Amino acid sequence: MASLLEKINSPEDLKKLKLSQLEKLAGELRKVIVETVAETGGHLAPNLGVIELTIALHYVFDSPKDKIVWDVGHQAYAHKLLTGRREKFHTLRQYGGIAGFPKRSESPHDIVDVGHSSTSISVGLGIVTAQELLGKEGKVVVVIGDGSMTAGLAFEGLNNAGHLKKDLIVILNDNEMSISPNVGALSSFLSRKLTGPLARRFKRELESLMSHLPGGEHLVHAIKKSEDALKCILTPGMLFEALGFRYVGPIPGHNLETLVKTLKNVKELEGPTLVHVLTKKGKGYPPAEREPERFHGLGPFDVKTGKPKPGKPKPPSYTSVFSKLMVRLGEEEPRLVAITAAMPTGTGLKAFAERFPERFFDVGIAEQHAVTFAAGLAIGGLIPVCAIYSTFLQRAYDQIIHDVALMNLHVVFAIDRGGIVGEDGPTHQGQFDLSYLRVIPNMVVMAPKDENELQHMLYTAVKHDGPIAVRYPRGAGEGVSLDWELQEIPIGKAEVLKEGEDILLLAIGNMVYPSLRAAEILAQEGISATVVNARFVKPLDEELFLRLAKKAALVVTVEENTLHGGFGAAVLELFSREGLLTPVKCIGLPDKFLEHGAPQLLREKYGLTSESIAKNVKSWLSSLAEKRDQARAKLEVIKN
Repeated sequence: MASLLEKINSPEDLKKLKLSQLEKLAGELRKVIVETVAETGGHLAPNLGVIELTIALHYVFDSPKDKIVWDVGHQAYAHKLLTGRREKFHTLRQYGGIAGFPKRSESPHDIVDVGHSSTSISVGLGIVTAQELLGKEGKVVVVIGDGSMTAGLAFEGLNNAGHLKKDLIVILNDNEMSISPNVGALSSFLSRKLTGPLARRFKRELESLMSHLPGGEHLVHAIKKSEDALKCILTPGMLFEALGFRYVGPIPGHNLETLVKTLKNVKELEGPTLVHVLTKKGKGYPPAEREPERFHGLGPFDVKTGKPKPGKPKPPSYTSVFSKLMVRLGEEEPRLVAITAAMPTGTGLKAFAERFPERFFDVGIAEQHAVTFAAGLAIGGLIPVCAIYSTFLQRAYDQIIHDVALMNLHVVFAIDRGGIVGEDGPTHQGQFDLSYLRVIPNMVVMAPKDENELQHMLYTAVKHDGPIAVRYPRGAGEGVSLDWELQEIPIGKAEVLKEGEDILLLAIGNMVYPSLRAAEILAQEGISATVVNARFVKPLDEELFLRLAKKAALVVTVEENTLHGGFGAAVLELFSREGLLTPVKCIGLPDKFLEHGAPQLLREKYGLTSESIAKNVKSWLSSLAEKRDQARAKLEVIKN
């Protein structure tokens, strides 16, 4: 039988299909997504859960005239397949291929570049308002998961949209709430009937007739109250109605006929409307249905078994080392508590949660609340460890400054995924944290050279009295042995790993070992390098840096962070303040949002490998020698 998906190169092709053909198309989409993600890795369970909803949206609405805004965007694979990217879909998340999230430069059907949650309602409201002011036509549909509703930003958007009464459609993709089938079936029946053209016409005519009768206003009000009461009793829509939205649902999210009919009715409505759709993460692929959390985002796997594809043995990851140490520290320190923002597994806190359930707090996708909650815990006498990915901690920047650092509170920030993250792309790269944390008064910022040093830094952070951050990368460690006896690292003290005569390499975090290997390459060519593990971005080991720099012909800083305001900038500020004239060169990430691609490939591209470091050092030394020769030649001319 011919494939339906092969005939679809745009939503217009989708609309040519009969309603009865859409179920077959959903199956084909599932097959392609599962097989592709098994090779490339990516977000599987969220995408399998919205296939029917995606088909219905593009079947009913006219993208890109009608704007479909995906919250987070990690569930937009079917959307990409239906909007002209089918032939490139095998390049998903690969360098130079299509992104794992919506990307405006890829397609006019991708309305917003996105990768963080809970932004869609605010963005959608802005688009609706702009279209109204500019006289443009088209509906705006926002698709947001129930998990994203835990963030305050989502409710700020809902509140404002309900107040402004703009023509915004919000699809609540609910894959977590437990609502019985009977209630769901009755609610979907009511939603289709209450939004249908006959019901709307009858309602308008009845209200018009009643308003002309004596006491008619009270009758109209009573009719509206009766309808609202019925919906509030039979559906969970009371909150959204209170925020000014017309509530529709819940409706079954895998029934294409119901979805299409309901969305067609909703398309004709005016004003803010919320459609509550019940879906199942991992739908149609048994392993993902059984373990939706594991299949939320994963690497390559075997389609038949769902098990990860075997790879080369790797050392323990930084996350796993953090996970085990947190349990150990929890045993030793009863005041230790842990907080995460909907990422207990990703951050490694699941083991701590199982061992100390009363001392673990998953606050949902609410990083701002997580940090301010941690501030309150610290004021109350506890030691909170706030474990949040680098890219997501950006969302709580004001809280770090205003609620933690301003009061010099003892909150530990365990910052996973610092630096290059890889295939998830620009929304997830952790390239800014050293810069945005370094400028905050009272804040101590550390980055370990390996997984063993991570242990000592976390121990130091728990003992330190004040705000302190430990920033570490994604993935495997260096494979070093792990000390059992933990030691406090003196705040602001670096360590000299190798002594040399010619140049000084100052490295931070996961760039320490590449710098050591670069020094070995340089030694083979007669260039002797001192290599320092800086350990701290703030405070710097100023005395050591100045003393060593005075002896060197060149100082090179190395970091996996944007060069703007980062570790290298801190060193330059120090040398400038002290009037040190030794030349300084900085290696780090450029002033741009990094594309998606394998981490090692990106490190090679941006000069963060041992070979690149050594090559740059040789080039800079050659340039310095040439400039010195030119200066001497000019001096001789002047003398003569």
